[in-house]
Amino acid sequence: MKVAVIGSGGREHAICEALKISKKIDKIFCIPGNAGTDLISFNISIDLNDFKKIKDFVFENNIDLVIVGPEKPLVDGIVDYLEKFNIKVFGPNKKASQLEGSKIFTKKLCEKYKIPTAKFGFFDTFDNAKKYLDNSNYPVVIKADGLAGGKGVYICENKDQSHQAIKEIFDGKFGLANQVLIEEFLKGEEMSFFIISDGETIKTFGTAQDHKRVFEGDKGKNTGGMGAYSPSGLESDQLNKKILEKIIKPTLKGLKEQNTKFVGFLYAGLMITNGEPFLIEYNVRMGDPECQTILPKLKTDFLKIIIACVNKVLKNINIEWNNKKSLCIVLCSKGYPEKFLNNIEIKNISSISLKKNEYIFHAGTKKNKSKIFSNGGRVLNFVIVSKEFNESRNRAIDLINKVNWPNGFFRKDIGFKIIDK
Repeated sequence: MKVAVIGSGGREHAICEALKISKKIDKIFCIPGNAGTDLISFNISIDLNDFKKIKDFVFENNIDLVIVGPEKPLVDGIVDYLEKFNIKVFGPNKKASQLEGSKIFTKKLCEKYKIPTAKFGFFDTFDNAKKYLDNSNYPVVIKADGLAGGKGVYICENKDQSHQAIKEIFDGKFGLANQVLIEEFLKGEEMSFFIISDGETIKTFGTAQDHKRVFEGDKGKNTGGMGAYSPSGLESDQLNKKILEKIIKPTLKGLKEQNTKFVGFLYAGLMITNGEPFLIEYNVRMGDPECQTILPKLKTDFLKIIIACVNKVLKNINIEWNNKKSLCIVLCSKGYPEKFLNNIEIKNISSISLKKNEYIFHAGTKKNKSKIFSNGGRVLNFVIVSKEFNESRNRAIDLINKVNWPNGFFRKDIGFKIIDK
């Protein structure tokens, strides 16, 4: 079987790694891929916005299945486009992808179906937003409406910070902005909750906790993710049931009543307050770097799960996991999430020898004449699966030190809430 994976990050490298274990796989293509996927698949340099070229490549190479990793092609409608040509593709359609593509769409769904979430308001001009903020209780949360690569969220402690946030959003820092979302600040502990669905059947697909802030102690600006661990320390059968009944099922019901079904991974970013879940946001794909911590724990053939989803027979699959602890530390380019240098060689990466349950997933990397160079803010993901989170973290840091990349930095405290408590 031939499979094409769309994307170029650590998530897509982890997906390719999980797929290659399957005995049914003959060949994996990654579009466009990175230096890590190049080791286990065939990288194909096609612009992700060029759906026609992707479709032509799929036909020319007799590809049986397309798996879409990142959010932008999903929100832009790649699933709808490929399905018009009877191509089997895993991921939600354009309508369902509005759960991530438009915070306004999701908040209105929450309002209609009584899904617990923070109190909110939408504002279409700087002046209207400013008036509201001048009379608000702080802290408040301010979000850009559309896709922002995980970085369009501001937690503002005072009026000056909030005015700066709405100015940056309306000035186009995260793309064209017609509206801004302002929410109350929820106190509690965050949790990432994943499900997979074929449009009819829902199955849970693990939990995780990521670290968005750039500096240790969860300080500094938001990033795409500095590290993660799985499972979440909050996970329990009772909480899982509340999340499914109060948040996931009403959301999917709301989509069905709008004549669409959700097929793919759905990731609920939650705040758990006094044992009750509140929806912060939805992502319509696996999280990054949460995906890198979850997939190495999967015992069931990953390809079998994806095919069952595409063929609408997920109910027949029993998804099994190991009960170990997985932790990921992201090695970033100095300066991220602000300005940073690209094209810096990572000299020692090829000489690293990995043991069982040790992974280095490439994110922002590229290969040039057998050498590996940085090609983004988040460069490498170091993942360890072990019996204890503390062991996983220590071993991940040891691997990073062996790579010894002078242009990199990382957080040494990933998992501190569960390891150091």
